[in-house]
Amino acid sequence: MAKKSMIAREVKREKLVKKYAAKRAELKEIARDESRPMEERFKAQLKLAKLPRNSSATRLHNRCQLTGRPHAYYRKLKVSRIALRELGSQGLIPGLVKSSW
Repeated sequence: MAKKSMIAREVKREKLVKKYAAKRAELKEIARDESRPMEERFKAQLKLAKLPRNSSATRLHNRCQLTGRPHAYYRKLKVSRIALRELGSQGLIPGLVKSSW
Protein backbone atom coordinates (compact mmCIF):
# COMPACT_ATOMS: atom_id res chain seq x y z
CA MET A 1 0.00 0.00 0.00
CA ALA A 2 1.33 3.41 -0.94
CA LYS A 3 1.66 6.23 1.56
CA LYS A 4 -1.63 8.03 2.13
CA SER A 5 0.06 11.38 1.62
CA MET A 6 1.27 10.42 -1.85
CA ILE A 7 -2.18 9.21 -2.88
CA ALA A 8 -3.73 12.42 -1.52
CA ARG A 9 -1.16 14.51 -3.41
CA GLU A 10 -2.06 12.74 -6.65
CA VAL A 11 -5.79 13.34 -6.05
CA LYS A 12 -5.05 17.02 -5.46
CA ARG A 13 -3.15 17.19 -8.75
CA GLU A 14 -6.05 15.56 -10.60
CA LYS A 15 -8.43 18.20 -9.23
CA LEU A 16 -6.09 21.02 -10.30
CA VAL A 17 -5.72 19.57 -13.80
CA LYS A 18 -9.51 19.43 -14.20
CA LYS A 19 -9.94 22.94 -12.80
CA TYR A 20 -7.43 24.63 -15.10
CA ALA A 21 -7.77 22.43 -18.21
CA ALA A 22 -9.94 24.86 -20.21
CA LYS A 23 -7.92 27.94 -19.28
CA ARG A 24 -4.65 26.17 -20.02
CA ALA A 25 -5.90 24.98 -23.43
CA GLU A 26 -7.12 28.48 -24.32
CA LEU A 27 -3.78 30.09 -23.41
CA LYS A 28 -1.83 27.42 -25.32
CA GLU A 29 -3.97 28.02 -28.39
CA ILE A 30 -3.28 31.77 -28.25
CA ALA A 31 0.45 31.20 -27.73
CA ARG A 32 0.68 28.83 -30.73
CA ASP A 33 -1.39 30.96 -33.13
CA GLU A 34 1.17 32.63 -35.40
CA SER A 35 -1.42 34.95 -36.94
CA ARG A 36 -1.71 36.86 -33.65
CA PRO A 37 0.69 39.67 -32.70
CA MET A 38 3.88 38.67 -30.89
CA GLU A 39 2.98 40.73 -27.78
CA GLU A 40 -0.34 38.94 -27.35
CA ARG A 41 1.32 35.53 -27.72
CA PHE A 42 4.00 36.49 -25.21
CA LYS A 43 1.37 37.65 -22.67
CA ALA A 44 -0.41 34.31 -23.08
CA GLN A 45 2.87 32.51 -22.36
CA LEU A 46 3.38 34.58 -19.21
CA LYS A 47 -0.16 33.83 -18.00
CA LEU A 48 0.40 30.16 -18.71
CA ALA A 49 3.59 30.24 -16.64
CA LYS A 50 1.73 31.82 -13.71
CA LEU A 51 -0.74 28.92 -13.48
CA PRO A 52 0.05 26.33 -10.78
CA ARG A 53 2.61 23.76 -11.87
CA ASN A 54 0.46 20.90 -10.69
CA SER A 55 -2.32 22.00 -13.05
CA SER A 56 -0.36 20.56 -15.97
CA ALA A 57 -1.51 17.11 -17.11
CA THR A 58 2.09 15.93 -17.45
CA ARG A 59 2.49 16.14 -13.66
CA LEU A 60 -0.03 13.34 -13.16
CA HIS A 61 1.27 9.86 -12.45
CA ASN A 62 -0.72 6.68 -12.97
CA ARG A 63 -1.42 4.79 -9.75
CA CYS A 64 -3.12 1.50 -8.97
CA GLN A 65 -6.70 2.13 -7.86
CA LEU A 66 -6.54 -0.62 -5.26
CA THR A 67 -3.14 -0.14 -3.66
CA GLY A 68 -1.89 3.23 -4.91
CA ARG A 69 1.30 1.66 -6.26
CA PRO A 70 2.92 3.94 -8.90
CA HIS A 71 5.04 1.31 -10.70
CA ALA A 72 4.11 -1.68 -12.89
CA TYR A 73 0.74 -0.15 -13.74
CA TYR A 74 -1.55 -1.65 -16.39
CA ARG A 75 -3.39 1.24 -18.05
CA LYS A 76 -6.16 -0.87 -19.49
CA LEU A 77 -7.11 -2.32 -16.09
CA LYS A 78 -5.94 0.60 -13.89
CA VAL A 79 -4.23 -1.76 -11.43
CA SER A 80 -0.64 -2.75 -10.66
CA ARG A 81 0.88 -6.11 -11.54
CA ILE A 82 0.58 -7.28 -7.93
CA ALA A 83 -3.11 -6.39 -7.67
CA LEU A 84 -3.68 -7.97 -11.11
CA ARG A 85 -2.14 -11.24 -9.92
CA GLU A 86 -4.27 -11.29 -6.77
CA LEU A 87 -7.48 -10.51 -8.67
CA GLY A 88 -6.60 -13.16 -11.26
CA SER A 89 -6.03 -15.76 -8.56
CA GLN A 90 -9.44 -14.97 -7.07
CA GLY A 91 -11.05 -15.20 -10.53
CA LEU A 92 -12.35 -11.62 -10.46
CA ILE A 93 -11.01 -10.61 -13.90
CA PRO A 94 -13.01 -12.13 -16.77
CA GLY A 95 -10.90 -13.91 -19.36
CA LEU A 96 -7.76 -13.98 -17.21
CA VAL A 97 -6.45 -17.38 -16.22
CA LYS A 98 -3.48 -17.43 -13.86
CA SER A 99 -1.16 -20.22 -14.83
CA SER A 100 0.54 -22.34 -12.19
CA TRP A 101 2.61 -25.48 -12.70
